[in-house]
Amino acid sequence: MISSYKGRTLSWELKERVLELALHRGPCNEIGSHTLEELEKFATTLEAAGDQASVLIVYSSLQCGFCAGADLRELYLRLQGLARAEVVPALRDFLERIHRVMNLIDASPLTTIAAVHGVTFGGGFELALTCDLIIADKMARFCFPELRLGLVPGFGGIPRLKRDMGNAVVRDLLLTGRSFNAVKSQQCGLVSQIAAEGEALKLARATASQLTKFDRQTAAAAKKFIKPIPHDDLRREIDLFCELFLQPAVAAGLKRFVESKDAQPYLP
Repeated sequence: MISSYKGRTLSWELKERVLELALHRGPCNEIGSHTLEELEKFATTLEAAGDQASVLIVYSSLQCGFCAGADLRELYLRLQGLARAEVVPALRDFLERIHRVMNLIDASPLTTIAAVHGVTFGGGFELALTCDLIIADKMARFCFPELRLGLVPGFGGIPRLKRDMGNAVVRDLLLTGRSFNAVKSQQCGLVSQIAAEGEALKLARATASQLTKFDRQTAAAAKKFIKPIPHDDLRREIDLFCELFLQPAVAAGLKRFVESKDAQPYLP
């Protein structure tokens, strides 16, 4: 039996065969160690949800947006206290843990919907990409800003985007660091539906209500057929991220980010 849960960074609840996962960690749902721990708890719930739920909706209850990405301040400060030889093993452990959670959401037999608004950057964008459908309000923006820090996305974004969109869209987002608005994202096939401002969750719930009418086994079989998990590319992404992380440009970029007094997150 799925029990509801309210944690420090996220909550979940089952309503009429729709499992809803709400992100609510200020300032903008940055994914750090506490969020990862609670996501791992959710992953256990999700694995057991097949007989009780048909649809998963992931959304943010914060006004700022869906998710600004990884908690880079926490990551930087945590790794600063380690010897150089300890940095990559600690980083790889964190990435492998977050990849396990992302892969479970990606491969879930439930039909999954990301209801996004506002900032959907970096790791938040990668979380949305694990879902089968992205429903965005008209003010949503999608971006991979990692290049500014000398990095690539590390939570599985490159392989998932390449699987769903193709290399042209990956190159645009990854190499320019620019953001896509909701209209551009729908035009390229990233977003399935656009809602009025503040209405993404409402539209996601209406869509979920329709999806619960379908046979679950058929929907799960169709999803498995059309949505393979790119395991080899995901492992290579972790390797590339760890390799780049030791470069001097990354240390300098993270230091500037952590010490900046400017409003976060940065909008391209």
